[in-house]
Amino acid sequence: MKLPLTLILGLGFALAASGCASTSKVMLGQARAPVDPASVQIYSTPPAGAVEIAQLESSSAVGFGTQGQTDAAIARLKREAAALGANGVILMGVGAGRSPVGMSVGAGSYGRHSGGGLSVGIPTQQKRAAGVAIWVPPGAEQ
Repeated sequence: MKLPLTLILGLGFALAASGCASTSKVMLGQARAPVDPASVQIYSTPPAGAVEIAQLESSSAVGFGTQGQTDAAIARLKREAAALGANGVILMGVGAGRSPVGMSVGAGSYGRHSGGGLSVGIPTQQKRAAGVAIWVPPGAEQ
């Protein structure tokens, strides 16, 4: 069975776009009632009186290393922190790693039919962010 090139291309792009975005957590304290992710603040150092809830790591979907991927990884941190009742995240770092999913497109020949082949490899990566979800009491020093 010979698959049309457009089907192969479409499947390749769909696989790459589906990416493996994820978030992991290690609980450090007691979770609280969930809050709105829009209310979660990003900190570089912990404010006075902050209580640690969980250590978080997140990754973006597979892409080409854009700022949007970094924003997506940080937004995932904020959503996970909000689900644990944290109103802040101490951002520990953001980095890039090679994606476990590569994208390639190919064509060739089979049987008696002769023809050339073409293969294009497109390197992809994921952005990763790490932080600590915290609860900051009202009126705490910033």
